Amino acid sequence: MNTQTVTMEQAQQLLQKYYGYPDFREGQRRIVSSMLQGADTLGIMPTGGGKSICYQIPALIYEGLTLVISPLISLMKDQVDALITAGIPAAYINSTLTGKEVNERIRAARQGGLKLLYVAPERLELDWFREEMASVSIACVAVDEAHCVSQWGHDFRTSYLAVAPFVNSLPRRPILAAFTATATPEVQEDMVTLLQLRQPSVFITGLGRDNLAMLVLRGEDKRNYILNYAATHAHQPGIIYAATRKDVDDLYERLRQSGIPAGRYHAGLSDQERDSSQEAFLYDDIRVMVATNAFGMGIDKSNVRYVIHYNMPKNMEAYVQEAGRAGRDGEPSECILLFSPQDIMTQKFLIEQNPQDGERKHNDYRKLQQMVEYCYSPNCLRWGMLDYFGERHDRTPCGICSSCRDERELVDMTRDAQIVFSCIHRMRERFGVSLVASVLKGSRNKKVLQYGFDTLPTYGMMPRRSEREIAELINALIAEGYLALSEGQYPIVRLQQPAAEVLKGQRQVMLRTLEETTRSQSAAAGGSSSRRRSSSYIDENSAVNETVFEQLRLIRRELAERERVPSYIIFNDATLREMSAVCPVSESEMLRIKGVGEVKYRKYGKPFLDFFQNME
Repeated sequence: MNTQTVTMEQAQQLLQKYYGYPDFREGQRRIVSSMLQGADTLGIMPTGGGKSICYQIPALIYEGLTLVISPLISLMKDQVDALITAGIPAAYINSTLTGKEVNERIRAARQGGLKLLYVAPERLELDWFREEMASVSIACVAVDEAHCVSQWGHDFRTSYLAVAPFVNSLPRRPILAAFTATATPEVQEDMVTLLQLRQPSVFITGLGRDNLAMLVLRGEDKRNYILNYAATHAHQPGIIYAATRKDVDDLYERLRQSGIPAGRYHAGLSDQERDSSQEAFLYDDIRVMVATNAFGMGIDKSNVRYVIHYNMPKNMEAYVQEAGRAGRDGEPSECILLFSPQDIMTQKFLIEQNPQDGERKHNDYRKLQQMVEYCYSPNCLRWGMLDYFGERHDRTPCGICSSCRDERELVDMTRDAQIVFSCIHRMRERFGVSLVASVLKGSRNKKVLQYGFDTLPTYGMMPRRSEREIAELINALIAEGYLALSEGQYPIVRLQQPAAEVLKGQRQVMLRTLEETTRSQSAAAGGSSSRRRSSSYIDENSAVNETVFEQLRLIRRELAERERVPSYIIFNDATLREMSAVCPVSESEMLRIKGVGEVKYRKYGKPFLDFFQNME
């Protein structure tokens, strides 16, 4: 038996002992194997895909310290709390510590008392820290949220550029491993180049998560939708993202006035209020968090059942990362995007307010347009996400997204499409969606008259549709590839080859019916559009004894308060659900529950075991 086989067997034993899982997921197995062979490694895995295990298990096997580069204080604390709870010696160094505490932790690392040490990338730029680390035996440097090194990533941080010089400054070069959830091909290239990974093994494990239902809803009354959904899912933790502080404050107040305990988080609040809201959410004192995108990157909360975007995010990377905070425990969860055309204007305003060079701004507009096309796409939304990140897939519809479950019939829209294409052609492909819609409606606005578009044969050819409905049709044709928009703040709509084929009568255009249907059943369906779904994906897939589950949560909460850690660090919801289904009455049965493990069983297993034994 070769050494590698023995090492992977050891890794699997440690996984069972400390984490309570009998085996690695396929993506994890390949990454752990690569790192144990001493190879630089790049792992791109979905949020909730178990990235941290990929470097934590090798850290237990390596002789020496694993230094973890982590971008946020809250993320470090959560990770270290979870490791210590599982019985793994770990620590972090950040600005919340005194000089004495920092020295103690460095001394522990130097003496071999720690297996993992978490630091922010900014610390690598400090001369004294580099000197201290030169005297520590560092076996591996693991870079979390590695996309931050690329200026084409959505969270670019210049301090990540210090990683490679730091690694090169060490007396002996450690293994370098980088991890992220979202990376386009250009960002992947940047990570390899800027982190100076040496002949890295690159692993991309499917971004599509089977437990997440991706939904895009258009034309909803957003505020009422939020209030209805939060009320009908009051027992489930959720995050509501809004683009502006004003919207966060408005939704927060409306939820509280409706009797729904909620928190809020944005940069305009004091540190104390932000920390208080975050802690209340982590400890399940409140179930709903309303936030800007400033919230969430450092949140390891595994039982978030839904993420609702009140506004369309600025790009696909941000959306996938934020939406991916739902269902990290593998349980059915919903990611809902409430889209309206006004969202496009909001995001353009935010791009213009951000001081950056022309190339970066040009890139931001391109990414925004791709996000708009995703919102209008009639195709499987999981396809759209995977295509964006360049991931190969078999084109099998997911069956659970809003497009796959859309019950509106496909109708022949060839004639309407020809009118649209003809109008754009006659306007010389020099104007945007709004003006084309105005011409087709027969508007007498100043710009239409100024350019003489009221004399075009296509002027007023869609009098029965509103300008908004015409714009919806144009955007649907863009999403289908018949039209394209130029990049920039004021995109111009242009014809593509398929449109020419339609104009020549060589191609048919089939689209979903554009007319909005009644939403009277919206509240009964959890606030969802009735034409698409009759019930929540979460509720459809919840088959567990809720009474037992809630009693287990109470036991967990008491333990969490005693240990002063969030509840999910004791056992996550998926573990409690399996317990409530299996009802273990012995140690061996309890240890077979995924997520328990030997260490956690010794620490926390007895109250749960007593509960089930008393049920008999």
